[in-house]
Amino acid sequence: MKTKTVFSCSSCGYQSPRWLGKCPDCNSWNSFTEEDYTPVPAGAKERVSLYKDGPVLLKDVVFKDEDRLKTEMPELDRVLGGGIVRGSVILIGGDPGVGKSTISLQLSNHLTAQGKIVLYVSGEESVAQTKLRAKRLGEQGSDNLYIVNQTDLSLITEYIKKIKPQVVIIDSIQVIFDPQISSASGSVSQVRECAASLTQLAKTTGTSIFIIGHVTKEGTLAGPRVLEHIVDTVLYFEGDRFALYRILRAVKNRFGSTNEIGVFEMSEAGLAEVKNPSEIFLSERPADVSGTIVTSILEGTRPLLVEIQSLVSRSSFGYARRRAQGFDFNRLSLLVAVLEKRLGLALEAEDVFVNVAGGIKIEDPAADLAVCAVIASSFRDQQVLSRSVVLGEVGLSGEIRSISQVLTRINEAEKLGFKHCILPKNSIANLRLKKTEMEIIGVSTLKEALDIILKSAVKSK
Repeated sequence: MKTKTVFSCSSCGYQSPRWLGKCPDCNSWNSFTEEDYTPVPAGAKERVSLYKDGPVLLKDVVFKDEDRLKTEMPELDRVLGGGIVRGSVILIGGDPGVGKSTISLQLSNHLTAQGKIVLYVSGEESVAQTKLRAKRLGEQGSDNLYIVNQTDLSLITEYIKKIKPQVVIIDSIQVIFDPQISSASGSVSQVRECAASLTQLAKTTGTSIFIIGHVTKEGTLAGPRVLEHIVDTVLYFEGDRFALYRILRAVKNRFGSTNEIGVFEMSEAGLAEVKNPSEIFLSERPADVSGTIVTSILEGTRPLLVEIQSLVSRSSFGYARRRAQGFDFNRLSLLVAVLEKRLGLALEAEDVFVNVAGGIKIEDPAADLAVCAVIASSFRDQQVLSRSVVLGEVGLSGEIRSISQVLTRINEAEKLGFKHCILPKNSIANLRLKKTEMEIIGVSTLKEALDIILKSAVKSK
């Protein structure tokens, strides 16, 4: 069979017989790479039906809770939606050194301890190196954990059919290659076809497959975008490799919510689950200083209390800077504009820095009021109301809008000893509070809220 040369888009996998500056499918610039391509004859690959018995009525399909395999790692089970669905394909991405291989090896040991058969395919490490890493984590393995160093997809498929494991871990998809495709491993064609073959194998055999993927310098998964469309679940590890905590977040999940997160702490013995993240994130909060406040955000069904810090200082460059770590930059610019227009704060010549402690990324609009309050606190050099938690979305006219699941947030704050809760008045109207010692303060405007948060702090000294 004659080998041809094609140009493939590294973002979406679109192929062209000649090089193009701009991909006509995904509009990416300078994304085409040259690859050798050998057409596969018709009938060379046997197509396997995903449904052994043909189409069935949806109402006749029976799904039991036992079809989810518990990993015995509650944080991971939470992110997966309650456990591993039989026959699902899960893609794990993250920066180098963040803990992808570590959590995969720990997962393997937890599953084999339950009597499940696990095949760990290590394409980047030898069997001895994998054993050395397992020993460092304090894991000795069991009779049900098989490890192989292999990158040939055809041989990996044979191993799976021979061993018949319940779970397979591929580390990583970028080094796996299909011998029927002439391009090098890690290319667009190889990543796409190998992922598609593994997905088809998972659906036909009922084997759950975890695929580890590398990320680019922009933080997205390396390879074609279609890789994320093929798999059932996409998990991202967030956090600096030198930081203490790791956040496992689902950005796609066909079998559960994408709003859940898992919190882990990196230690010498691997990743340890953090059962009470709110207490951990607030443990090092400074006392009696301005520019720090606590708010409650929701990650799926879990309320998290996080500390928001701000530093407002005179700009020395003639152009005021706005910087945010863990908070949306565009949202920060909007809130600064509201503070300038509605409250008259002279921030046009001030550098504004906002940081969310602990490496958390906030997307919940309920943190708006806390960000406004912490900026005003730093600008005026005033402390906020002690032992208070601040909730509320801020509108462009300075109004405080209602938020969801207020009771869940209040209960979490009360557990950790907070005495005051500032929240929108409209959220209090339908709130059915049980007997509580926490003072609930309703506000309707940004000015009213800051008068309470900052001036009450002065009175309480």
